[in-house]
Amino acid sequence: MKGLEALSDELETLVARASRAVVGVEQGRGAGTGVVVAQDGYLLTNHHVAGSGRQLRVRLADGAAVDAELVGTDPPTDLAVVRVRGMDFGHLTLAPQVRVGQLVVAIGNPFRFERSVSVGIVSATDRSLPGPGGTVFEGLVQTDAAINPGNSGGPLVNAAGEVVGINTAVIPWAQGMGFAVSSRTASWVTSVLIQKGEVKRRTLGVAARSELLPRAVAQAAEQPRAVHVLQVAKASSAADAGLRPEDLILGVHGEAVANVDDIHRLMVLRGTDTVPLAVWRSGARLHLVAVPRARRAA
Repeated sequence: MKGLEALSDELETLVARASRAVVGVEQGRGAGTGVVVAQDGYLLTNHHVAGSGRQLRVRLADGAAVDAELVGTDPPTDLAVVRVRGMDFGHLTLAPQVRVGQLVVAIGNPFRFERSVSVGIVSATDRSLPGPGGTVFEGLVQTDAAINPGNSGGPLVNAAGEVVGINTAVIPWAQGMGFAVSSRTASWVTSVLIQKGEVKRRTLGVAARSELLPRAVAQAAEQPRAVHVLQVAKASSAADAGLRPEDLILGVHGEAVANVDDIHRLMVLRGTDTVPLAVWRSGARLHLVAVPRARRAA
């Protein structure tokens, strides 16, 4: 019993500390959640919570409601950065990694029940989920912590008090299947949004997904995961570079990639006209060079 008491006490302390950085985000009649990620008032939430930027209000931990401004939004990851000026905030740090089996706590405002807490584990990583308009959200964290409407934009917090994900979606007819944008994705998107207000994406022209490699391939390629190319669009930059269906993209700009978001991250942050690709095909590593094109506006 003492072990349970100790766990309960530690969980209580964690929630008390983390909750100070969790806010309500209100836009018209809609409401969601946000988490402060910088002392000077930058907070993360979902694009579908704050994306229009109209009449944004943030409800703080002490109950006060203040005006807020939309700094930037990135629909492909369903992330948005909002800022409240004029005060210092307690904030949470984005975790450098997330692991399957980690104990996690979801904090948010489901159905306007402010700062509700649910506990679960990380069920899986690198999940994909259909988004609006035919888009696909990539590299999501799956959890069995209860997530309901209003939790959107709130943090999924690990035992160290770090944010491992931004809660974004559920499968409504399932039980115990919630999804969050990973902290790895949120970290680079937040940085770009704060600096530039938008994420200018380019495309290779492929349909692809993250894939765990067979043991023999993983050993030869020296990495456990890669991006499996399913389709290559005609007359695309991928086609021009020589990419083919069934190729495995191992790396971009000399850095190993495990999912499609890794590819987007490297193309955005490097910002070069050409993109070197490491590809596994028929048991051998190839090196290709693509010239990505601007992504069409949705």
